[in-house]
Amino acid sequence: MSAAHVIAIDLGATSGRVMDVAFDGAQLHLSEIHRFPNIPVQTPKSLHWDVLRLWHEITLGVDAISGAASIGLDCWGVDYALLDSAGELLANPYHYRDPRTNGAMDWVFERMPRREVFERTGIQFMPLNALYQLAASIRDGSPLLDHAASMLTIADLFNYWLTGSATCEFTEATTMQLYNPALADWDREILAAVGIPADILTPIVQPGTTIGAYQGMDVILPACHDTGSAVVAMPSTSEKAAYLSSGTWSLLGLELDEPIISDAAYAANVTNEGGYDGTWRLLKNIMGLWVVDQCRATWKAAGDEYSFAQLTAMVEGATTFKAFIEPDDPLFLPPGDMPARVIDYCGRTGQPAPENDAEVMATVYLSLAYKYRYVLEQLIAVSGREVDLLHIIGGGSRNALLNQMTANAIGRPVIAGPAEATATGNAIAQLIAIGELGSVAEARAMLSGAPNLVRFEPQNAAAWAEHYPRFCALLE
Repeated sequence: MSAAHVIAIDLGATSGRVMDVAFDGAQLHLSEIHRFPNIPVQTPKSLHWDVLRLWHEITLGVDAISGAASIGLDCWGVDYALLDSAGELLANPYHYRDPRTNGAMDWVFERMPRREVFERTGIQFMPLNALYQLAASIRDGSPLLDHAASMLTIADLFNYWLTGSATCEFTEATTMQLYNPALADWDREILAAVGIPADILTPIVQPGTTIGAYQGMDVILPACHDTGSAVVAMPSTSEKAAYLSSGTWSLLGLELDEPIISDAAYAANVTNEGGYDGTWRLLKNIMGLWVVDQCRATWKAAGDEYSFAQLTAMVEGATTFKAFIEPDDPLFLPPGDMPARVIDYCGRTGQPAPENDAEVMATVYLSLAYKYRYVLEQLIAVSGREVDLLHIIGGGSRNALLNQMTANAIGRPVIAGPAEATATGNAIAQLIAIGELGSVAEARAMLSGAPNLVRFEPQNAAAWAEHYPRFCALLE
């Protein structure tokens, strides 16, 4: 192996990992050095990220690696931290699932029309976006913004602690619904309408930029939004491929050269998020494996700790096409007793209720696969692009049953892998920056030949097509 190796810090909604990624000139070699849980903290009033614990775990992992050329960090989007004039954290950052944003979207639209917000940002309307989190703080009279000197995304907070450089990485900025693609800058009209102080915003910096150093290693910005990094590692050489970054959230989309901010995009409530090297990700956020994880947690608390292999067997043996949920119904956003919510949703929508754990899980899996088809059809209609293949990347790519169900639902082949797409894309951006790789295209060509990719062909097409209109009826 060559001496080229980099550190990829990948923070997800439920866990984080520090990876040592070596490049021998022909392939990448990922070694997980340190993995740790990301456990939010529920106070009597609100839900927060434990960023101090995460920072401690990050430094443990980084300090265990020697000789790396650089460090890159990726993270989820939308959330933010506020710093005072001395650069100190003012408060524990809120978690995007905190319910304080209830009603905040309507509060914003009273100050700027919903359609204008979309035309200025091109971002999907979700109550967890930073715009509505900030609006909720202003509406509720929080004093934090009065004392804030700067606002950083969570990724940028850790980059600041690594380097002392307070910036906002481009792909993270675009998730907040505060960035205007036409201006290539923060949208100060939105800020003014809502009452967000513009002077707390930091300069926007592109992926690939070196912003400082930590213990002698350059800190290079990858696409700091985790989906942005995952898409860099899409092992595709085709322009007719879509991607599904599958984890706690499912992010289904297309990689484009320009954002699409149109009537059709607005009607479909799709989003345009910045990508690496000037690309744009036309995509939609789907609730994803969060519902599955919460079902498992509820059953575990009741004494039934199902393995993923057991869940697969349960779904395969359950009654198929009995009932469906809309995974993105607000009912499923907060943590809690998800099996009860699935049963309640089916009852409220006039469907047969799942009668046991297996049927609950089958309902969730079927619904996710159909939602992927529904969103893919929206993206094709909005973009005019042809799609003949779906790449499922990220941790969810290990779920062979859901991969097969997705291929069945969309009527197209699915290629699953790499599972560590986010850390891989993070490392690729660093390797390009230090001159070890020439381009994303070169990296993708290399990844497309990896032996661990698994292909799933559509099966049982007639049955999947027959029941799809029932699912669509729930969304209309």
